[in-house]
Amino acid sequence: MAEAFIKGLMSGGFPVEDLHFFEPNEKRRQLMEERYGLTCSENNIALVEVSNVIVLATKPQILEKVLAEVNGAFNDDKLLISILAGITTTTLENELGSQARVVRAMPNTPALAGQGAAALCPGENVTDEDHRVAQHLFETVGIALWVEEGQMDAVTGLSGSGPAFVYTFIEALTAGGVQEGLRLDIAHSLAVQTVVGAAHLVKETGEHPALLREKVCSPAGTTISAIRVLEERGLRAMMMEAVGAATTRSRDLGKEKK
Repeated sequence: MAEAFIKGLMSGGFPVEDLHFFEPNEKRRQLMEERYGLTCSENNIALVEVSNVIVLATKPQILEKVLAEVNGAFNDDKLLISILAGITTTTLENELGSQARVVRAMPNTPALAGQGAAALCPGENVTDEDHRVAQHLFETVGIALWVEEGQMDAVTGLSGSGPAFVYTFIEALTAGGVQEGLRLDIAHSLAVQTVVGAAHLVKETGEHPALLREKVCSPAGTTISAIRVLEERGLRAMMMEAVGAATTRSRDLGKEKK
């Protein structure tokens, strides 16, 4: 997710000289330097010291170790933006000090192509300028919406994990085309563009997906026959349960860090 965010920022015109990062894995670090021309800090402490805005993109499982390392370098002049699933602003404020300025964010990997969807929520000490900065950063890689913190686990389940659901759907559409005799490359291209085109139509028209679906379903036609199968096999309920499972896991991650 960190690389997707970095690439998205650079594609959106963010100056490379203003971007610094730290990566403990040497091979990964060299790859990032060569691929993006970024400046790698010597360690997390050095990174925090030279930065006004810090994006925390580590794994939740090593959060405590990372925060303990950088705690002394933090001060009230720095804004921390966390993209860690399940970790609340209160948890971060408790670790860094009650006056820490923290924004919790949940972006998703389509940010890599400038088509991300991010939800943001402010901590107790976030200023109007912090709000503007965070909004601007995430709007360079897609859309950014502010939500209440109690909704962030649901955001993780929907838009955070959602791209993987869509990739699975595209894969299944492609397989269906191959099963019915299409070449793999043709089936893949048709499946991808069908999903992109349908999503674009929903966005551009503002019409409810159900209404757009009805426009495709002719009486006794091919599409309504397929929709019947999807309903019988429980696609709708399955997708809702998938979002619920990811949401639950996000909550669990937060509890593990309390």
